[in-house]
Amino acid sequence: MNVAMGRIALKVVPSSSRDQIVGWLGESLKIKVQAPPEKGKANAAVIALLARTLQRDKTYLTIVSGESSPNKMIEITGCTDAELRQQLDKLTS
Repeated sequence: MNVAMGRIALKVVPSSSRDQIVGWLGESLKIKVQAPPEKGKANAAVIALLARTLQRDKTYLTIVSGESSPNKMIEITGCTDAELRQQLDKLTS
């Protein structure tokens, strides 16, 4: 069985005033989270915000690169890159 995996590049701004998806910054999606960038708190907040926004369980989202960087690559199980982009475009327009 071949399961679709969508990937999205993120630019994360931790310690913000609120959790929000700001919009596209070139090919990356800019996300602000209240959590500080310590002990994985900001990463957990990013996963939670995206899971809520995309209406998926958190277990379907994985940070595949950039664990300790503001530039991250997230992989989402069960959708293609195109489906993911289309869903996020609707939310950010």
